[in-house]
Amino acid sequence: MKALIFEGKEAISYTTVADPSIINPTDAIVRVQLCAVCGSDLHVYHQRETGLDNGTVMGHEFAGDIVAIGSHVRLLKIGDQVVSPFTTNCGTCYYCKIGLTCRCTQGQLYGWVEKGKGLHGGQAQYVRVPLADTTLVKYDPSIPIEIALLTGDIRATGYHCATQANIQPTGVYVVVGCGPVGLMCIIAAFELGAQQVYAIDTLPERINLAKHYGATPINATQTDAVAILKDATNGRGADGVLEAVGSPQAMQLAYNLLRPGGTLSSVGVHTTTQFSFSPIDAYDKNITLRMGRAPARHYMQQLLNNSTQTLFDPSLIITHRFALAQGAAAYQLLDTKQQGCIKAVLSPFDN
Repeated sequence: MKALIFEGKEAISYTTVADPSIINPTDAIVRVQLCAVCGSDLHVYHQRETGLDNGTVMGHEFAGDIVAIGSHVRLLKIGDQVVSPFTTNCGTCYYCKIGLTCRCTQGQLYGWVEKGKGLHGGQAQYVRVPLADTTLVKYDPSIPIEIALLTGDIRATGYHCATQANIQPTGVYVVVGCGPVGLMCIIAAFELGAQQVYAIDTLPERINLAKHYGATPINATQTDAVAILKDATNGRGADGVLEAVGSPQAMQLAYNLLRPGGTLSSVGVHTTTQFSFSPIDAYDKNITLRMGRAPARHYMQQLLNNSTQTLFDPSLIITHRFALAQGAAAYQLLDTKQQGCIKAVLSPFDN
């Protein structure tokens, strides 16, 4: 089959690799109809996260149809239209049972093979899915595949971020970063009852889209975001800040925006070894800090069921489409954010 593989820093290749096969009786094989390049893929691309074997098939966002199942798969059948979260999940361990599916004791992250062990990713024509019954989510084919695809990662991550922020109708909330996850944070904050949501970015096209989704936009290159939030809250600051970037600068800004006793909800992928603010800072402001990988599988069925109630045009988020063979160009475009790129998707069987 054809796939995108990692070959070192900033080196993504389109090549032929072995077709995946059933290894364990709980496996399924999915034919990938649509996959995506995620902002977190760029950490690997730039080797801010290290250890990935050269030759690893990249990607953790994909949707498609099942073409093979193992003998122990009971809830799925060949032909089912499915979407996957970005990690596999057993559904029965302590963490799965409490809704923290991203920390499943048997879970694996797609697109991470290190020292020969791990799971190849979904930027390919086919992908092996371990623990298929409790990982994959069937969805109604009437739901656009683009919405299903987004549900497996950025939609669920944004919803998780908003849930962690303890949204209240009377509160004032700020989203830091209006990339794909940040935009999903805005949508989710309003779904959970927020009435006042501010959104901060530096790119005009992302700021405009945040405004389209109902947020009050702030261009950080033109105005003082902290001063604006202080003015809006009688000098207190935001009740909750949703950080969706994953940089020290974003975390420091989130802290500065937060009122004493507020909640900082961070889902940006952080690769630095220490916080931009100190334990003293956190103590002196009585903040609640909630962060980490989103348990996407925990939210997916609910979000897919509600997809007709929360209408958002996926074409506004998915700004660029490529054939899988153009994957290297997709990575470069997302990395540079040229041409107003917000989210890039790949079609594995297009020429």
